[in-house]
Amino acid sequence: MAFHDWLSTVQLWSRALDHKDQNERNYKHLPIEQKESYKWLASASRSQRCLTNGGARMVTHIGDRESDLYEEWATVPDQHNHVLVRDGLDRRLLGQSKSLYAYLREQPCEGTYTIDVPADPRMGRTAREALLIIRCVTVKIQRPEQLKKQDYPPSVTMNAVEAIEVNPPAGQEAIHWRLLTTHRVVCLEQALQVIEWYRWRWRIEQLFATLKKAGLNLEATQLESVPAIQRLTVLAKGVAVRTLQMVEGRDNCDLRASVTFSDSQQQCLSVIEPSLQGRTQKLRNPYPPASLPWATWLIARLGGWSGYITHKLR
Repeated sequence: MAFHDWLSTVQLWSRALDHKDQNERNYKHLPIEQKESYKWLASASRSQRCLTNGGARMVTHIGDRESDLYEEWATVPDQHNHVLVRDGLDRRLLGQSKSLYAYLREQPCEGTYTIDVPADPRMGRTAREALLIIRCVTVKIQRPEQLKKQDYPPSVTMNAVEAIEVNPPAGQEAIHWRLLTTHRVVCLEQALQVIEWYRWRWRIEQLFATLKKAGLNLEATQLESVPAIQRLTVLAKGVAVRTLQMVEGRDNCDLRASVTFSDSQQQCLSVIEPSLQGRTQKLRNPYPPASLPWATWLIARLGGWSGYITHKLR
């Protein structure tokens, strides 16, 4: 699946030099609006307006463990918006003596599922094929004690999906995902759909890797002004998205170049195409005109790629 989406919202902030740590600020008891994690709720709200105006009938807001927020579950979901997060806290359940993790472990196995796990050098993780055991159950998450009763309901109903890797390679940490979602999950097929949606979040990691180091190397900027760095970041974000679109769609001739490039940009590529073509058939653009692979081939040539298949695009 190609990376089709643009950015629905962007948030920028920088910490003050005298930024206090969480203990000094009594962070746990601060209202969500005063926490950095409020960005998840703000992002959902802004994205909702953007995507709804674009004609989206249903939006699923996907987040990693940092977005494991009761406040988000209680305020974001509605008839057009769902949430899907990786749980990071062993939550208390309403009407249950056991916590979320223990309750999930008691559920029967719905089936197994095999996924391709990408390498992640930061975590020391190698690429591999992983066999997962799948469990699912509907739960009522109890409101945390620090939240005010008048602001949030006593519980929220969520569907929990647990995926645990069987026999991971020696020296590798087993995959163990506990996912919470407002999507209906009552069978293995629905649980697997939720897992696939969550896996799409890996593109966010690829986006930031492209932005910070692997592609644009934004962290090496010599700009010193905060406003200048922020403007550069916003501009670079758009370039990083385009880069991922080209990388993921470079072999799919069914994708149009308009996924990534405007009409005027495509016209420009058409004008300069003859100067990028070689004399032999091996050095001529093999892709249908106006397709995304066609445009990607030309961009790669502009970037210095020799055009030979042995020098693969990256």
